[in-house]
Amino acid sequence: MRTGLMSSGLMTAIIAASLIPAQAQPAAEFYKDKRVELLISSTAGGGNDISARMIARHISPHMPGAPIFIARNMPGAGGVTLANHLFNVASRDGLSIGMVQNSALFQPLYGDVKARFEIKKFNWLGSPNKDVGVLILWHTVPVDSLEDARKKGLILGVSGGLNATPAFYARVLAKVFDLNIRMVAGYPGQSEAFIAMERGENEGYPSAFWSSLKAVKPGWIADKQIKMILHFGQAPHPELANVNVPFADNLLKDSPEKRDIMAVASAPLAVGRPMVAPPEVPADRIATLRHAIAATVRSPGYLAECAKLNLECTDPTTGEELEQIMLRAYNAPSDIVKQIRDLNKSN
Repeated sequence: MRTGLMSSGLMTAIIAASLIPAQAQPAAEFYKDKRVELLISSTAGGGNDISARMIARHISPHMPGAPIFIARNMPGAGGVTLANHLFNVASRDGLSIGMVQNSALFQPLYGDVKARFEIKKFNWLGSPNKDVGVLILWHTVPVDSLEDARKKGLILGVSGGLNATPAFYARVLAKVFDLNIRMVAGYPGQSEAFIAMERGENEGYPSAFWSSLKAVKPGWIADKQIKMILHFGQAPHPELANVNVPFADNLLKDSPEKRDIMAVASAPLAVGRPMVAPPEVPADRIATLRHAIAATVRSPGYLAECAKLNLECTDPTTGEELEQIMLRAYNAPSDIVKQIRDLNKSN
């Protein structure tokens, strides 16, 4: 036997090993010394941006191989641009994930032809929080309840135009609670709509997110500069329930159809700030990312930074829970979906 020659069996084994696809590499080995791109569907400084960058700062120790997470903004079309990118363009190896504005992920359900993705093929990773929407009015407005609003009507500011999320919620609230709502559009963002409310140009805002409101306008709450006459989402928020702000679902128990409309319309709030991965990422890498995100949003360092920024971070959602919420919404009865699609239209 000549020792200088490699046996045919060993050569075959080496060739076979070289042909094993990259996706068969264990997640712990795969992520070592890698960079993971965390894409954000909003501009810098917004709620999604702040939340995603916090996760990027804290997640590495919870990942096998301790990869570096690089946050990058990809705004556009209310989050649809990023959702389309993740589904159609991004790498499917577990090195590209995103935090997408929750309403964007419901656009196929709402009939938006620009949403070129299939919800059932995404990989759901988790969310750092759930949220609730609050119908707020400036303190000088002579309306103190939904009953008052039915009698007197409301003039609400909406940001992002008549096809954006605030206007959608204004139309939903008008339908399910029989309100006469006149919308004042043209505000580029929520901040501008809030300033206009202070000036008396409008009376309120249909869908202020409670977690953002506490962080951005804590003085309004403490000094009772606003009236909160309704909140809506997956479940009542303890802080709002404790100050007797009515919860939408509790008011609709005698109207199953309106209750179903509100439930489907509120589904984006239930998913909070969802993190997703493209289709076809190997299952063990999805499991690794899910575990790391779940560990991150419960870690002391992350929670301390949340408290410092006055953010609400105590009610995270797992990837498995996110998937179930999305499937329930997309499996809503066809007549409810039709009504939701009609409410999503500006005309």
